[in-house]
Amino acid sequence: MNFSIVPVTPETAVVQIGSTLDFKNASDFKSATRNHVGAGVRNFILDFSDTDILDSTGLGSIFSLYRQLSRWSGKILFASVSPAVEVVVLLTRTYKVFPTFATVDSAREAVNASS
Repeated sequence: MNFSIVPVTPETAVVQIGSTLDFKNASDFKSATRNHVGAGVRNFILDFSDTDILDSTGLGSIFSLYRQLSRWSGKILFASVSPAVEVVVLLTRTYKVFPTFATVDSAREAVNASS
């Protein structure tokens, strides 16, 4: 697994995606985030600063998390989007579903402001 999940509050966690979120590790992403949802995390900030590859399977795993969180009005925010991920975000128009922030800190401020 090339990502880590760090809780910043009982309801919010930052996910450092790492170099890829694709068909090779999407199931690991789903499993890890499911465990955190089970522990009460409702907001996930996805840090894409080091990500070179986000494929359709990886994107699908993010939408799977989104469906889990919807019953609690949870949020997924994209932060520090790399140029490679930005292309995917623009082509798939996921910016309409997942707010995008320049930094993890600005995403954290947005979550705190809406809580």
